[in-house]
Amino acid sequence: MKIVILGCGRVGSTLASMMDRAGHQVSVIDSSNEAFRRLDTSFSGETIVGNGVDEEVLIRAGIKDADAFAAVTNGDNRNIMASQIAKEIFNVKKVVCRIYDPIRQSTYNEL
Repeated sequence: MKIVILGCGRVGSTLASMMDRAGHQVSVIDSSNEAFRRLDTSFSGETIVGNGVDEEVLIRAGIKDADAFAAVTNGDNRNIMASQIAKEIFNVKKVVCRIYDPIRQSTYNEL
């Protein structure tokens, strides 16, 4: 399965490493090159420095062929926006969006 992950903090790096070990093709996007240090040393996926709501960055990460997308940055708005782009523009079937604020969660569910 091809998986694109936005955010390489604790959650994103753990998810990316787990999916990579399970044999999936993984691409991780983060705005900081330093964030990729959190990945397992055996990580064989792709790392992309950039803005996860930029369609060109998503395309470089392989979003057009992705089976799943996870937005797990620490920014609700960025996660929501990136998830909507993945779902509506690139027709990714499985989309996971981490949201901290319950009000934003409610709004996201309505979308």
